[in-house]
Amino acid sequence: MKLGYGWIQAIGLAGTALFFLSFQCKKNRNLFRVQFFSYLFYTVHLLLLGAATGGISYLINLLRSACLGSKYRFAQGKAMCVLLCLLQLGALAFTWAGWISILPVAANIAATVAGYTHNPRRIRLAGMLINSPLWIVYDVLVGSWAGILDETVTETSMLISILRFGWKNLDQTQDPAEK
Repeated sequence: MKLGYGWIQAIGLAGTALFFLSFQCKKNRNLFRVQFFSYLFYTVHLLLLGAATGGISYLINLLRSACLGSKYRFAQGKAMCVLLCLLQLGALAFTWAGWISILPVAANIAATVAGYTHNPRRIRLAGMLINSPLWIVYDVLVGSWAGILDETVTETSMLISILRFGWKNLDQTQDPAEK
């Protein structure tokens, strides 16, 4: 069964809605749990579009969100951050399709490093200044209209969260084991 382009974009839109909601979670742990499901939709969306690097990169984001949203210290530690970044580089090598392949991998490495600081302000800064801009360019190039919308909505959601929680309140490292 072959899905039509509209259905493929709809799958991506489901990921967009979940990602928007994720930044409305004050606790990092909950943010990463909601993002896990968003990444699941985006993995399917990008693979159906034939955007292998983005799709595989999102699979690694699934693992990242599971780790950051877990209660296990090892999963939230620096060694796991390094492993996830190495997996992103492996995905880049495995799915190389030219310079375009660098965009989602660089975006996700920035988001991974920021996530592993456990600092809400740094997570949002990396998202607003690195992750979303790189993904927007990639989404334009692979024809992911849902992805473009997602990154635009994500930027808006991060700004709303800054207004809701306060910029100063977001500059505190959260204990990863915190519930």
